[in-house]
Amino acid sequence: MQGPNIGQIAIWFVIFLLSLTVHECAHAWAAEKSGDSTGRYLGRITLNPMPHIDLWGTVIVPLAMMTFGGWMFGWAKPVPFNPTNLRDRKTGEILIALAGPFSNILLAIIFFILLKTVASESMASATSLMGDMAEPVGMMLFIGLQINIVLAIFNLIPIPPLDGHHVLRNLLPDSLAESFAEASPMLGLIGMVLLISTGFAGYLITPVMNMVLSWLR
Repeated sequence: MQGPNIGQIAIWFVIFLLSLTVHECAHAWAAEKSGDSTGRYLGRITLNPMPHIDLWGTVIVPLAMMTFGGWMFGWAKPVPFNPTNLRDRKTGEILIALAGPFSNILLAIIFFILLKTVASESMASATSLMGDMAEPVGMMLFIGLQINIVLAIFNLIPIPPLDGHHVLRNLLPDSLAESFAEASPMLGLIGMVLLISTGFAGYLITPVMNMVLSWLR
């Protein structure tokens, strides 16, 4: 089976990088709104991807996965924050954690609206004016939709170090939250192995993707 060409990899990577950048910027922005400006001091409230790039997670791993026929997936540099600066620690940490996935949901909605508009009959004339660009533009929008659905759902899974784990930890009573935090490294390792080996993430992502695709028809 023929793998993706350089042009396809480039399109995936640019949209992937944009999506990760918005995700991390949203974390930093939410932290500042909750009382901590560490992210701003470190230059993380920006849509410039450079401060967010992790060499392995943002470049090497995703490009390698895509090159060898896998799914482009990875991570960016986590946005640090000082919980002692938050006006309300638990609420603040929940909002900071949710800001990343919610930014991807927002991007997915934007990509969906644009894709639906381009594909609609009312845009037939505009599509014809785009000529040969119509197909690549539609493909870019669809890739953006897919990537952001995956990022949003995956990051909401309550397994360390994903964003959903920070939400769950702060919803637990203090005694349980402390035990949960202490067990996080082991839980994260076991959880990730199970997600990868069982394909469990696909059982969450595939139904949502199928539902969205049905709306596009």
